[in-house]
Amino acid sequence: MDILENSYRRLGISEAVLDFGQKIEEELKTRFWEIDAVAEYNQLKVIGAMQECRVGAECFNSSSGYGYNDLGRDKLEEVYAAVFHTEAALVRPQITCGTHALALALMSNLRPGDELLSISGKPYDTLEEVIGIRPSKGSLAEYGITYRQVDLRGDGNFDFEEIRRAVTPKTKLVAIQRSKGYQTRPTLSVERIGKAVAFVKSIRKDILCMVDNCYGEFVEIKEPSDMGADMVVGSLIKNPGGGLAPIGGYIAGTEECIENAAYRLTSPGLGREVGASLGVMQSFYQGLFLAPTVVAGALKGAVFAANIYERLGFEVVPNGSESRHDIIQAVTFGSPEGVVEFCKGIQAAAPVDSYVTPEPWAMPGYDSDVIMAAGAFVQGSSIELSADGPIKPPYAVYFQGGLTWYHAKLGILKSLQNLLDAGVVKEL
Repeated sequence: MDILENSYRRLGISEAVLDFGQKIEEELKTRFWEIDAVAEYNQLKVIGAMQECRVGAECFNSSSGYGYNDLGRDKLEEVYAAVFHTEAALVRPQITCGTHALALALMSNLRPGDELLSISGKPYDTLEEVIGIRPSKGSLAEYGITYRQVDLRGDGNFDFEEIRRAVTPKTKLVAIQRSKGYQTRPTLSVERIGKAVAFVKSIRKDILCMVDNCYGEFVEIKEPSDMGADMVVGSLIKNPGGGLAPIGGYIAGTEECIENAAYRLTSPGLGREVGASLGVMQSFYQGLFLAPTVVAGALKGAVFAANIYERLGFEVVPNGSESRHDIIQAVTFGSPEGVVEFCKGIQAAAPVDSYVTPEPWAMPGYDSDVIMAAGAFVQGSSIELSADGPIKPPYAVYFQGGLTWYHAKLGILKSLQNLLDAGVVKEL
């Protein structure tokens, strides 16, 4: 047994699990090379944007109070607009999470009497209260904004005929969720999203198209904003923060959409002019710089997980050979024990809080108990090694992240070891 095998053994990985994983990893060399090629392209894109926008050391200075004339903040928003090829961007630590960023994009660009139409089916759980599907204070519904949705077809494609029928004179904004959320549907590729945006614009050019881009940034060469989306929205503690951003969210899009969002985030008359950076600018810049490489590591982990659990007979989405459009890997166990034991394994592989045991709990914004494993440097950072899932049928777990491929690999092997030891997986 060599030094590497000894290291895995000290971390609780048996020889059988390690051998099983090594065989699958050997089969994935070509897939990993393809992931690295996309990462290289996106790395050059980010560097090019930073150079084009003349990022300098002075951009890392802190501001407080009102944050007037914060060069680093304003320059970072130029960089994001350059990376996503949009007219403008809003990138702020005052945006607390992905749900907040999406709520901000919706609430700032919809008015009473408007209709929001989701064309990718049910939105992510935490948006149900934002929209008012589940009643909540301050929801869009309370402001007289109506909501309808068109489900994806059984094959995961957009239902264009139903979309055409669903659009009414009141339809102001069409929402598309790129990732699957707590569903086992396929993630939507940038190409598919582009076709849907073009179709909506062919019905009425003035309809705004917003894409929830969470977990999708830098997975492909293009982003939905390259394909005509008016807004792309995401969280900095997911892909674009590169594991270094301690908080924050972004909206990139048309000048008008971003201006509306800025006035909603701060106040009418103030907009983008205020909002202190409070010392986080270097982390925001450096995190974006590292993001393509970090995303590549997370993608390798997702592909590895898909092949591991598919080989063991579990349903996985995407499957082991499909093209990837986000970093999330769904594995359906069919029992709560499978979800819980998987998450316990991920937690045990963490550099932080590895000694604690995750348990399902009534997490705010969800309609069932949820278990979350995330021994992260940044609380809730799902670009770091993490896994979570609702404790309800079909009892699927959603795995994502890993700041390095090696950590993602350890996490998957640890999850498999835990399932094997608990008897959920009978044999390899």
